[in-house]
Amino acid sequence: MRSGYLRTLSVCVLATLVIVLGGCVGGGHALGTPGSQSIPVGKSTQSIESGGVSRTFHLYRPQGLGDAVPLVVMLHGGFGNGAQAERSYHWDDAADGGHFLVAYPDGLNRAWNAGTCCGQPHRENVDDVGFITAMVAAIEQEIPIDRARIYVTGMSNGAMMALRLGCQSDTFAAIAPVAGTLLTDCAGARPTSVLQIHGTADDRVPYNGGPGKASGANGNPRVDGPSAEAVNATWRAIDACGSPSSTTAGDVTTQTAGCAGGHTVELISVAGAGHQWPGGEPSPLAERVGGIPAPSTALDATGTIWQFFAENHR
Repeated sequence: MRSGYLRTLSVCVLATLVIVLGGCVGGGHALGTPGSQSIPVGKSTQSIESGGVSRTFHLYRPQGLGDAVPLVVMLHGGFGNGAQAERSYHWDDAADGGHFLVAYPDGLNRAWNAGTCCGQPHRENVDDVGFITAMVAAIEQEIPIDRARIYVTGMSNGAMMALRLGCQSDTFAAIAPVAGTLLTDCAGARPTSVLQIHGTADDRVPYNGGPGKASGANGNPRVDGPSAEAVNATWRAIDACGSPSSTTAGDVTTQTAGCAGGHTVELISVAGAGHQWPGGEPSPLAERVGGIPAPSTALDATGTIWQFFAENHR
């Protein structure tokens, strides 16, 4: 039990430091309950029942959305929450420009059950795949969603959860993990377009795989998963892809493979970038206390991911 907790502490130190001061969610309503209103324009907080408990999520609905809109699900990192992800990664601005809906679900006790990680959800085997797919269905009851354009992205523990959703759900047309690794069975995955983004200097979820940096002086348990290249190769096999081509511009190297059925599998490596969301909001507290470097400015991860999503649909 304690080893699972300590493993959580070693994941997403950035989100840990940023979110401790983040406050509580509130002011929402339960979707699908008597008297509930349609999802309002702008920001709102919603809840649904999942696994016998009330689970919350935040939504951003831009002005002027039409029918059959795309939906992006953004999964926060360990010790984060949906409100922090909304503040940190600029998805509301992208939604205004791209005319899509964004959902920011809250992990149970600030973590996701991504397989062999993390925290309370892992220890109690929480069905986060079930929660997130139920959330999508609840949103669809309120707003017409284009089922061919539902996407999921995430940071660190959220990236690991996005990979699990790609492996064990048929909801998403494309997934985009940032600074994550694959920690679950993916043998039954259906072909899905995948974009990975990972910093080569990430010491929490190492680019080359293996255990991440220990938390504390006593060498607490750490995330230990396959390399970014190995995860990418797994998805190329699932999607029946050809050999990838590679291009480099400055600190950014992009490997792209065309795949059967029009799918695409990409890996973007950001040289020298640490355990951060490239182009995201910097956290002086994370830099000072956790030794986490400021996000790389060599890549706008949010804009890059949305462009990838917009080009990939069912």
